[in-house]
Amino acid sequence: MTGAIREPIDEHFLTQVRQLRPGTRAAADGDRVLALFDAQAQSRHLDLAARWLQAQGEGFYTIGSAGHEANAAVGLLTRVDDPALLHYRSGGFYAARAARVGTTTPVRDVLLGLSAAAADPISGGRHKVFGHPDLHIVPQTSTIASHLPRAVGLAYTLGNLADVVPAPRWPDDAIVVASLGDASVNHSTAQGALNAAAYLTHRGLDVPLLVVVEDNGIGISTRTPAGWVAATLRRLPGFEYVVAGSPRPDALLADVGAAVDLVREQRRPALLHLHTVRYLGHAGSDVELGYRTATEIARDHARDPLLATAAHLVETGVATPEDVLDRYERIRAMVMHEAKSVIGERRLENRGEVVRPLAQPSPVAVAPRRAADPVPSDGLTLAQAVNAALSEVLESRPHAVLFGEDVAVKGGVYGVTRGLRKRYGGRRVFDTLLDEQTILGTALGASLAGLLPIPEIQYLAYLHNAEDQLRGEAASLAFFSDGQYRNPMVVRVQGLGYQKGFGGHFHNDNSLAVLRDIPGIVLCVPSHPADVRPLLMECVELAELEGRVCVVVEPIALYHSRDLHEPGDGLWTADYLSGGPPRGPRAHGDGEGLLVVTFGNGVPMSLRAARRLEEEGIRSTVLDLRWLAPLPVDELAAYASSFERVLVVDETRRSGGVGEGVVAALVERGYAGRIGRVAAADSFVPLGPAAGLVLVSEDEVVAAALGLARG
Repeated sequence: MTGAIREPIDEHFLTQVRQLRPGTRAAADGDRVLALFDAQAQSRHLDLAARWLQAQGEGFYTIGSAGHEANAAVGLLTRVDDPALLHYRSGGFYAARAARVGTTTPVRDVLLGLSAAAADPISGGRHKVFGHPDLHIVPQTSTIASHLPRAVGLAYTLGNLADVVPAPRWPDDAIVVASLGDASVNHSTAQGALNAAAYLTHRGLDVPLLVVVEDNGIGISTRTPAGWVAATLRRLPGFEYVVAGSPRPDALLADVGAAVDLVREQRRPALLHLHTVRYLGHAGSDVELGYRTATEIARDHARDPLLATAAHLVETGVATPEDVLDRYERIRAMVMHEAKSVIGERRLENRGEVVRPLAQPSPVAVAPRRAADPVPSDGLTLAQAVNAALSEVLESRPHAVLFGEDVAVKGGVYGVTRGLRKRYGGRRVFDTLLDEQTILGTALGASLAGLLPIPEIQYLAYLHNAEDQLRGEAASLAFFSDGQYRNPMVVRVQGLGYQKGFGGHFHNDNSLAVLRDIPGIVLCVPSHPADVRPLLMECVELAELEGRVCVVVEPIALYHSRDLHEPGDGLWTADYLSGGPPRGPRAHGDGEGLLVVTFGNGVPMSLRAARRLEEEGIRSTVLDLRWLAPLPVDELAAYASSFERVLVVDETRRSGGVGEGVVAALVERGYAGRIGRVAAADSFVPLGPAAGLVLVSEDEVVAAALGLARG
């Protein structure tokens, strides 16, 4: 087994240090600069070890921090209890912060992550991430800038809702640190998050956020135009812009310290433009000579932040060149010793181990009612039942917050949240700017701080503007932290089709595919007012007790329905405390000839169809799934086993719709009867009466049921 891989930047460092000449300039910060050097050298050697492990077939991640080690200054000058959400090149930061705690093994921890070992203390062998609860570093994957909305939400919560948090994880004067690369500044996620922080500051709200832009001038192989990052960052209102342009530790520490102090003292955001350089390419597989000249690559060696720190140590008499080289080589030897020791560490061995943090939630008992009813308790519509349930949550859980577009002052586009702001105050029920990404990012930050966020997405189609905040951030956090961090939240989404007089595809979106395939998410659809409380309260309990990300899709077309068959029958209203158990599907009727499996708008449609079918001599039972992720497969199979025929009525699209999952589940469980399916067309929903041509109709349900029964 050979020693560490030698890279040109490594050899350049050694050569240049040997040529340094001791100076007499006094240094008042010798110990701090030595700590800076140690963190930088540790980060550098970990990058070299990552390549060595890959060469042995034992390492699986080579996106390194070489050239970015100036970020170690941020790790030194922020507090350990300042929550940090780090860029994947922030190895220096991680090393610097870990050295200040003394209870972790940062080198081994990172190497375990690089080698996908099950003993990796943050992800459990699922991904190489920088993270550790003891260091208050929240793990982030490498999706470009996707963590910034969460960072803004966390800073907003710490700055304005800290007193609402029941068990604060961070002190009142903590600041949030988030780092990203220069190329990521151009991403819409970054732009939206920075705009949100500026917007909040413009409103006079506290946003203690330090955004560190690590600018190496290149994104994979695409150059960032000279001056572009500075021009972009300087124009943001409300932000203080601080440049850390020199890798010299005296200037670097002064610039970083100024930015940190400003955010902590003024509770307003700052952009720290940290000039860096990139060595070793984008990753181990990247061949830089394909897009850069050898001269350009060699010229960058003079900008090495590690060499700048070494030069300062020698010039100020803190260390001799020999001292520096000895320190550098001792760190190399220590890192390589640990690198060799992780070979042979056990890795995840079966599917169950991998998905354990995403395991299906356990049923929990709905808490007894603890809040006074804000509306009459009987004869409630779906909208009124949602309002009552939200009021119960806000009343019984002082750490719950409700927010979104138009939810507070107006009370929602459909009046669902009317009166809640007046009852619980503008700090707990508030309107956001019109950006779904920011809404979900606020929820991500609030939940991380210890609140129970209940964000609203005004229309299902609007979720697509921000779906990565659920897929890449909310749902993945437990997975990549081995359950040590979670995002407890209940996301309300107003959606599905069949609105009358107001529609088009943005307001009648009937696709749930983007939600159903997110690992670990919990998704339900209450169709009847009696189902609202058990489903919503179950989601609240799952969020609080298991840290689950729950999504409740509320059928807009059923919000104000009262009747089912005839005007005045009141069959689509309910007593608030009525309803079945919180888990599993709910059966309507007791017919034995046909089982109709459906959800959402399909429930009243199928019940009306059932009455017509009874006139044809076909008695049916309508089974409302209620829970769409995970599907209640056991209960579904048990119900279906008593029927010779099953009709799946799916208001989502035929391709990628809920019905596909239902049919597959029945087949996999060995259902031997006949199965039929009706679903919406693979089409966007058009405006006006034409919507009926692509959505499922009652006549279509009746025809499919007759064909199934008589075929």
